[in-house]
Amino acid sequence: MCSNRVSAIIPAYNEAETITATVKAALALPFVSEVVVVDDGSSDETASLAEKAGATKVIRHPRNMGKGEAMNTGLKAASGDVLLLLDGDLGETASEGFKLLEPVLNGQADMTIARFPRRTKGGGFGIALRIARWGVRALTGRPIQFPLSGQRAVKRSVIEEIGGFPPRFSVETGMTIDVLRRGYRVLEVDTNMAHRVTGRDAAGFLHRGKQLRDIATAILKRAVLCGLQRLKGQP
Repeated sequence: MCSNRVSAIIPAYNEAETITATVKAALALPFVSEVVVVDDGSSDETASLAEKAGATKVIRHPRNMGKGEAMNTGLKAASGDVLLLLDGDLGETASEGFKLLEPVLNGQADMTIARFPRRTKGGGFGIALRIARWGVRALTGRPIQFPLSGQRAVKRSVIEEIGGFPPRFSVETGMTIDVLRRGYRVLEVDTNMAHRVTGRDAAGFLHRGKQLRDIATAILKRAVLCGLQRLKGQP
């Protein structure tokens, strides 16, 4: 096992119910030297609870700027050369993060992606996931089962090479495509992580609409770029 310094980055928006357990679980992980929480304009006590839970750094956005920007803020504040990316609503299951870290620290992968247990009920209709899977495979040739999973471990140098984290809800899909197209090793890892499922109420449909917009934009933008590169004879 190498001696890379690991920073856990947790973007959070109105996660007062789960942020304490998430931070404590991240702090207890082997190899993690700091936990950086970015409160993306929450209207609840997410930031103060993260501080009380012992987060190394807590950064507050004055307004909601989107998940990608929250992660870029965390990237600037983090000192590690390996990043563990965790959502704020994981709670105690953030302890599964060690499964993501091991392949990166052992030199087996440049980025790992968490596979979640199959849900038996609830959640959405899977449209965003199917589109993301199709886009990743069409643009990289790689079948990735969980392209929307935000739980990852990745070398800092990889994220810096792709220009940081993509914006808003395109962050996971865009990051996956960008990393794969540069030839980095990406490994999906089975975990027992669990987080809040978006419901089928008005708020849930609004969330999915924004997610679909951002995912489609990310895929289209990269498809156009690929086309231009081919016209210029670039790989």
